[in-house]
Order: sequence, then C-alpha cells, then structure tokens
Amino acid sequence: MRLDEAHFLLMCIFVASNRSSILNLYTMKKFTLALMAVLALSFSLKAQQYVSTQPSNRNVVIEEFTGRNCGYCPDGHVIANGIVHDNPGRAWAVNIHAGGYSPTSYPNFQCPDGVTIHNGFSISGYPAGTVNRCGGNQSYNRGQWSGLANGQLSQAAEMNIGGRVIINPAARVANITVEVYFTANSPESTNYLTVAMLQDSIFGSQSGGSSNPEQWVNGQYCHMHILRDVVNGDAWGEAISPTTAGTLITKTYTYEIPEIIGDPNGVDVIIDHLHFLAWVTKDHYYTLTANELEVVQGSDEPIYPFLKTVAQESNVTCTHSKLLNTTIMNGGTDNLTSMTIETVIEGQTYTMNWEGNLAQFDQETIEIPVEVPFGTYNATVKIVSANGQPFDGSKTVEVNCMEWADLQIEGTEEELKLELMQDKFGNQTTWEATASDGSVIASGGPYAMLVGGTATQLHIEHFNVPANECVKFTIYDNIGNGICCAYGQGYFILYDSNNNVIFGDENDGEFGSEASILLSVKGESPIVIGATEVEVLNYTDANFITEPVEYEGYPEEVGFEYQKEGGELQTVEGIINEFHKIMATVNNLEASSTYTVYAYAKVNGTTYYGTSTTFNTWTEGVNELENSLRLYPNPASEVLNLVGEGMNKVEIYNAMGQCVIAEEVNGNAVISTSALSNGVYFVRIYAESGEMVTRNFSVVR
Repeated sequence: MRLDEAHFLLMCIFVASNRSSILNLYTMKKFTLALMAVLALSFSLKAQQYVSTQPSNRNVVIEEFTGRNCGYCPDGHVIANGIVHDNPGRAWAVNIHAGGYSPTSYPNFQCPDGVTIHNGFSISGYPAGTVNRCGGNQSYNRGQWSGLANGQLSQAAEMNIGGRVIINPAARVANITVEVYFTANSPESTNYLTVAMLQDSIFGSQSGGSSNPEQWVNGQYCHMHILRDVVNGDAWGEAISPTTAGTLITKTYTYEIPEIIGDPNGVDVIIDHLHFLAWVTKDHYYTLTANELEVVQGSDEPIYPFLKTVAQESNVTCTHSKLLNTTIMNGGTDNLTSMTIETVIEGQTYTMNWEGNLAQFDQETIEIPVEVPFGTYNATVKIVSANGQPFDGSKTVEVNCMEWADLQIEGTEEELKLELMQDKFGNQTTWEATASDGSVIASGGPYAMLVGGTATQLHIEHFNVPANECVKFTIYDNIGNGICCAYGQGYFILYDSNNNVIFGDENDGEFGSEASILLSVKGESPIVIGATEVEVLNYTDANFITEPVEYEGYPEEVGFEYQKEGGELQTVEGIINEFHKIMATVNNLEASSTYTVYAYAKVNGTTYYGTSTTFNTWTEGVNELENSLRLYPNPASEVLNLVGEGMNKVEIYNAMGQCVIAEEVNGNAVISTSALSNGVYFVRIYAESGEMVTRNFSVVR
C-alpha cells in the first residue's frame, strides 16, 4: 500500500465516522493516531517473510571452474567441500563445467550461463575458482581458496538474503521468492541478484576421480552442486535498487524446470536433486553475500502430500526387519490429518495408516517397518490416500539386507584376531568393527607407506566383540584398488578365539574400495520366550499371551508377529504383565483363516523370538458356540475351564455314557473335576439359542 493510498483510505474512514466534528482537536488527535496505525499496517504488509534484518557477516560462494577431463579437479572438489563442511549454512560450492576440460559427451554438464561466467574470468589453469569474486575477474588456484574464504567470512555484509522455492513436481514449475534486506548502505547504487539452480548426485566419468573417495562410487564419480541454470535474467543476474540501509527488495519468479539441460548429450534434471542458491554482487563482480533458498514441494490444491525423503535406516542389523525413515511434507493448502501409505518390496505390500495434523509446508518423519530378503531391491513407497481421499504419490528407493554369519560363543564377549598383510600403500588402508547402534567397537589403520614398489608388512590386531550383538567388520582402501597385486601381495584374515577363519584368506587382497562381513554374535540368550497361547474372540479379534518370559534386563520392546497363511507378516506391540507374560490383542484378522503367531522381544537392540503357534479364526456361517468354545486344561486335574459364547448348560458323561455332572451356567464356566476318576470324558455344552457342541477331555492326576 503506497502512502497516498493510505492517506486516501484514512480520510474516507475519518470523514464517515466524524462528520460532525472534523475540526475538533480531540478528533485530530484520533486522526493522527489512526494515520500512524494505517501507516504501520502499510509497512507491515511489506515486512519480510524469510530474510533477517539483523546485521551479519558475509557468506561465501566458491565458484569452481572444473571439467570431467581435469585430473586435478577432484582435489579442488575436496577443498571446496571442506570449506562448505566447516562453515555450514555460510559457504556453498558451485561447480561450473566449461572450458577445454569439459567435454560435451554424455553427461554434458555445460550450460550457457556457466560458459558465460567462465569466460568472464581470467583462468590460467584448472581447477580454478573464485571466492565471492573478491579478485574481480581474477581466478585463484585451489591452494588459495581456504584463506580467501576465511577472510570473506569475517567481513560485515551489507545485506541479508532469504527466500523459498515452491516446486510443483507434476507441472515442473518452481515459484521462487527472494528477499534482500540491506542492513547497511551498499558501495554501489545498483547491485545484481543472481538465483542459480544447482543439481547434485549426477554420476559420470571424472579423471582422477578416485582421489576423492567420498564421491568415487564403484568406478563412477558422483558429481555434486553443478550449475545447471541462472533462473533470473542473464548469467550475471538481475539489477536491484535502491541499495540503502533499511531497504527490503522482494523478487518473485516463475520458472519452468527443464526436463534436460545440455546440448548435445544433456543430463536429466531430477527435481529431488535440485537446490537453489541466491547471491548479490556489487556489480558483475565481488559477491557481497549469499544464501541457500529453502526448497519445498507444493501445489495450490487442497490436498497434496509428498514424500520428501525415503532412506533405509543405516544401523547394523542381523535381521530381515528394516526401517525406512520417511519424511512427509504437506504441500497442499488444507491441513494434512491422515494418510495410507503402501510400501512394496518384491511383490510384498506393507500398509501403514498415519494420523496427525500438518499445516502447509510442515513435515514429519515416520518409520515404516518392512521385511527385506537377502540382497538389494527397489522399494516403492506410495501414498494411496490422504485425508480420506484417493491420492497417488510415490518414491522408489534402494533397500538391502546383507547376509550375516552366525558366531556362537561362550560368555559375554569374544576376542577376534585380524591378520592383515598390507601392501606398499598402507596409508590407504583402514578397518573398523561397528555395533548395531553405529558405535565403533574397534578400528585400525591407516598404516605406514613402505619403501619398495611391492613391499608388504604383516599386522596382527586383537579386539573383543560383545555377545548377543550384530557386528559389522569392514576393511577399506581409500583409493579403491585393495591391498594387493601391483603394489605388493597383501591380504586379510579374520579369526575367532579358536583360530577358526571367519572372513578372508591369503588371496583376499583384491577387494576394491571395501570388503565387509556381518556377524551375529550369539552368546547365552538374555531372554527366553515360549510359545504363544491364542484366545480367538470372534471372526476378526484374538488375544495373544505367552508363557512367563525369563529375561536379564527389561526388554526395550515386546509384541507379536503374526501372518495369515499366504499373507503378509504383521506386527502388534504388546506389554509385559506382572506375571512376566507378553500380552496383546489384534483386531484386524480375517474370518475363516489360518494364522501363525510368535512373540518377540528386543534386548540391547537385538530381537529374540518365541516358538510359533498356529490357530484358526472363526468360520463364517458356523454357529458362534462352535467357533468360540475352548476347554482347558486338557488333561484336567482339579478343574476344567469352559469358555464359549452364550453357554447356559454343561453335561459331562463318562466312558459308560453315564451323566456324572450337570450344571446350569451363565456364560463361561469352571467345572470341578476333583471327584472324577482318571479317564476319558465327554462334555455337552448347550447355548441359549439351543445349539449344542460336544467335546472330549481327560482327567489325569
């Protein structure tokens, strides 16, 4: 609202409400206060949403001129990544592929804006880079970047930057809002705002890629923070003014995200791998500050949830039961209150019902339990309904279950021995043993680099692993060529305390980047779980209860896993009662079905199971007494318990057909058998409806 508009609106209000006393002094005071209120409203309508108004120091943009055919460029990536890592939220790297070392073969990372920026700097060798373009059009070698970055980070910035990018993935449209707030006067009356789209996780070739192990994966290089496009104006950004202290500049852009960027041999633009960086330069050079824009997915539709991230929990586990940590964001205008999520792995479907209350752009991370067979598979997580309405949104991720070896031990821990013959480059070799909670039990290396082209040296390492724990042992080579062959014939062997080989042999030196084994270290079980007793209540409900559970230390979680014949495995959490029995009730069974159930308990992160029990739910179309009737114990000694729907009379007959007991009952009954001799008896149970069921039982003392 402009000031003249505010005046006009205020005068209209004032005249309408004060016609008889316009010239009254009191009224004029009210007018002044009202004017101040309207002006405050007009300014508040312009208030920033995303950007801070507090003075701050400069943030840093490292623009690295790089290429896939540049053998030393991965070392530049390592240096830039280190600066970013050491200054989270204050430093960002932008990889610009251009120049003679950037081929146009697939994947072609060149983009027109990147070429323009590259050509605007003096470059004498690669990798070259600029740090906030602090040298004008001069570039610097990688050894200078850290010092330049530290110098920039300590200087006061003239402005702050904030903003948000809302991406509609179906339409591939990004609505971008950027705010620039000047906390001080800029040295130039006109500055330039650049909004750049970067993309991560593009795999392709890279000369010298193995010198950056964090991005070297199975012989492919994972290219990160690649400049794909400048989304506002030309490569040098858009002019903004005024640039005086207290000025708030808000820019909005609607940007259609291309399917592919690069000509020829372009690369797919994957929405989930994009991020947006905004920076302001004094002119075309000297970056005054920068900031990353928040990216959310959304729509103007009322209901629009989406799966922001899905990843398998990384903990070491010797079980097929895995967790998918799934972050869900509400991109719709209505609050998100419920969802049904289906996860499919190798044809097996797992269904989860979620309830909550997420406002637009709020998010929540949930755990989705799944069963993963041995090996690596694709898991598709799909939102099939939201707020009670059908929906279709999915994400596919890779899940895996590593096979484990059982190591049976005595006592509370086991001493393992590692025999490691290093090659010449022992400085590249490390190893570690990790527990199920991710903690490192033991580790070793790097070792010394030896003199001689094929020199070797033997190392003997001892370490202990605890009982009833899942342990992962891994040996690494940070160059990816193992510990053998051209640089000496190295190897590794892992032994148990009885000198039995667990893993490796004298020919096991050629393992590439790493080799690992998963060990289920089994000692005396800290918990003993027996079979499950089942009380079938009706067609769909049942009670589960175990024999008393023996344990050392209270279990972290207990429950039951149950499965319909031919169906999917399901879990219900339980409780431990005062008699140390695990108990739970299920309410989602299918009638006329056969089920298997067993109890479980987690102790120190390890899951232990009881023996399984098979039971049948009531058969539809058969009377309730027949379905529900239970007699126990059988054989009986002093009493016989009868449980069933609608019982009103019980008759017991001996083997001669003589009625020895007849009782009127009202529901469940306890019949004394203390007067009966050992032998086989028949019982007739009558219901109020006239139905009659016959069973037999024995008396044994």
